[in-house]
Amino acid sequence: MNQYVTGAIIKELREKGKLTQAELAQKLDVSDKTVSKWETGKGYPDITLLEPIAKVFDISVTELLSGNAVTNMNVASNMTKSNFYICPVCQNMIHSMGEAVINCHGIMLLPQEAEPADTCHDMVVERIEDEYYVRIEHEMNRNHHISFIAAVSSDRIQIVKLYPEGNAETRFKIGGVKKILYYCNRDGLFEKKI
Repeated sequence: MNQYVTGAIIKELREKGKLTQAELAQKLDVSDKTVSKWETGKGYPDITLLEPIAKVFDISVTELLSGNAVTNMNVASNMTKSNFYICPVCQNMIHSMGEAVINCHGIMLLPQEAEPADTCHDMVVERIEDEYYVRIEHEMNRNHHISFIAAVSSDRIQIVKLYPEGNAETRFKIGGVKKILYYCNRDGLFEKKI
C-alpha cells in the first residue's frame, strides 16, 4: 500500500480540515487509537476505508493514493495552459485543461514539459489562406516518429494524430492559434510559438 494513506499525510489532511483524531475516527467509524496508529506509522487503513477517507478530505481516491491533491489553477479554462500526458506503454495521449492525476497501465503519468524545437525537430509553418500548413522534417517509422501535432489557441485545441506510415505534416485553421505543440515518441514534447 502506498505510504500516502498513512502517517504524516493523514495527519496533515486531518489538521488542514481542522479535525481531531477523535472526530476523524467518528466520521470513519473507527477508534481514535486506530487513527493514531495510522499517523504514527504503526498501522495502515484497511482498503475498504480508502473511499471514506478520501470523501472526508474532499479528494478523490486517485489523489489519495497518488499523494497529489489536485487544485485546478486554470479555472478560466485557458487552453494555452493545457497539459498533455503520454503513456510510455501504449503511447496514449491524454489532455487536461488543468492539473490532474492521470494513470494509464498502472503508471501515474506526469504532464509533459514542452521544449523549444531543436535542429532534429525543427518545424516549418506556412500560412496558406486561412490555414497554417505545418511540416516537421522528421523520420517517420515505428521506432521513431511524431505522434501528434496540436494547434493551441486560448479557447480551443486542434489535434491531429500522426502514424509512422505517413508524413509529419498537417493543416490547421488559423483562428487565434498561439502555439503549435508536437510529440516525438523518443524525445518528448516540443512547442513553437506563433
